[in-house]
Amino acid sequence: MNKMYLVFSIVFVFASCNCQKKAIETSTSEKVALFNQNQLPMLEYVANTRGFYQRITIQNQMATVSNDRNGADKGEVIKISDADMKALTTAIQELQLEDLAKFKDPTQKRFYDGAAIANLKVTVGERIYQTVDFDHEFPPTEIEKLVNKIVSFGKKEP
Repeated sequence: MNKMYLVFSIVFVFASCNCQKKAIETSTSEKVALFNQNQLPMLEYVANTRGFYQRITIQNQMATVSNDRNGADKGEVIKISDADMKALTTAIQELQLEDLAKFKDPTQKRFYDGAAIANLKVTVGERIYQTVDFDHEFPPTEIEKLVNKIVSFGKKEP
């Protein structure tokens, strides 16, 4: 009976370890596959105050910039150049998406109307990763390159 219990325990331990290894491999392979297809996850940056609103959505090498809070205006669609796409891909690959909500904001100007309230949402398949609110133009240092690149699409002239 003891031998059977020992064999069962060993099989159970190895099976558990194998499941964890597969989960890690799946997560890594999803990220690698995502970037091998030269496609980014959907990125959505929103900044707003009482008198200002900007939504920048990036998907399929296109950026949509909208300044209409009510959604009546679909926004301006901008094709993302290959160089900008490479910069976005590099910036996103440097991130651990699971940690996005843990990044600390460097300033709190939004608390006294000194800056617009901003946040970033990254959608990969069914998973959504979102930052805590931070000041527009003052993102957490971990996502500064990515946010500055996203915001640059809203500043371009048509």
